[in-house]
Amino acid sequence: MTQRFNIHPENPQRRLIQQSVEILRRDGLIVYPTDSCYAFGWHLGDHESAGRLQRIRGTGKDHNFTLICRDLSEIATYARVENWCYRLLRAHTPGPYTFILKATREVPRRLQNPKRQTIGIRVPAHPVPLALLEALGEPMMSSTLLLPGQDLPLSDPEEIASSLAGKIDLLIDSGSCGVEPTTVVDVTGDYPVIIRQGRGDGSAFA
Repeated sequence: MTQRFNIHPENPQRRLIQQSVEILRRDGLIVYPTDSCYAFGWHLGDHESAGRLQRIRGTGKDHNFTLICRDLSEIATYARVENWCYRLLRAHTPGPYTFILKATREVPRRLQNPKRQTIGIRVPAHPVPLALLEALGEPMMSSTLLLPGQDLPLSDPEEIASSLAGKIDLLIDSGSCGVEPTTVVDVTGDYPVIIRQGRGDGSAFA
């Protein structure tokens, strides 16, 4: 059964945020709003939800997952960041960007890109995920809410509820938050490379 919480996009209700976190800690797969579009979310230690997500999205095992963090202070634990790269991240977080970095051993191998041992890192500029992360006390795994055969992520909560009924454990309804996914920037080399142009301005990485 899929639960649905109506959480205010600017002033998230603490009680509902706490209930959402409890679902995450019980290995629940959720859908939540971000500053770019809706996304799937699950607990870092959850062994099942990544597989559930791959079946829902129809992706392969080489799909790139993203680690959602509260701020840059958490990133060094999960990714290797060079000095030039840290300055770049600091200038563009929080915001609608996902940065591909080399993962550390703190990231389970099942969540890394199997060929490159990388992980996406993101700090969203949206009160709801930031409240979730604060209550959770650690980062959360994430993936864009993009379903098979669709070019854009789902944005209407009613459509999300209908499409994913029984497939997820919780839908956090904060109204429409857009249909553009993040701009994805690979910073594993000597300079940034834009992998996907999305909502974030990519001109700074040219």
